[in-house]
Amino acid sequence: MKDHFHYRREFIKKAFTYTAGLSTLGFAATAAPKAKPSEALLVIGPRTGYSPQIGAMVAMLNYMRHTIVNTVKDLSVEELDWQMDEDSNSIGALLLHLAATDKFYQLNSFHGKQEFNKQEDKIWGAAMRLGKEGKKIKGHTAQHYLDIMTEVREETLETLKEYDDEWLLAIDEVWSQPGQEVNTYWKWFHVCEHESNHGGQMRILRTRVGKTLT
Repeated sequence: MKDHFHYRREFIKKAFTYTAGLSTLGFAATAAPKAKPSEALLVIGPRTGYSPQIGAMVAMLNYMRHTIVNTVKDLSVEELDWQMDEDSNSIGALLLHLAATDKFYQLNSFHGKQEFNKQEDKIWGAAMRLGKEGKKIKGHTAQHYLDIMTEVREETLETLKEYDDEWLLAIDEVWSQPGQEVNTYWKWFHVCEHESNHGGQMRILRTRVGKTLT
């Protein structure tokens, strides 16, 4: 046991000496001019008009939406309506599902709602639940879906400018359970993750539909 603690003290001492040595080399990193902050699509970081962490979240949302748009923008109505089997969703239905999810998290995180009201459910319910209801979502162009998604997302992005990082990091007492807390940041990260998951589905469907309809 004595040898164990001696080893740990020596390890910590050497680690401290090493990091202290690195600090004396700091001039090499700081001497170079600082790069101008970039808001390019492939740069995750702050965005003009948002608090720092909300800006980084917005950058992620923007990139993920960019990939979705590129996946579906040139698909025909027939391709958007195609289903792999009776239990699968079409690309068109999945696109409207993404818009419905965005809308739900708006209502939840901005207004404290836990579900759609009757009027909201008439608009978004089928797209949110999918399944048998989702099969009715068909007959629309890619631009139709993208316009709806863009309208909802623009409202999200504009409203996020009104909030700060404290709000983003706040724990939601309604959603949290003992030992499993949930904060607002996770909710919007989930929106991004959700688009990534369904984007993968869409790319698979796009490949399959290309082989089926040609």
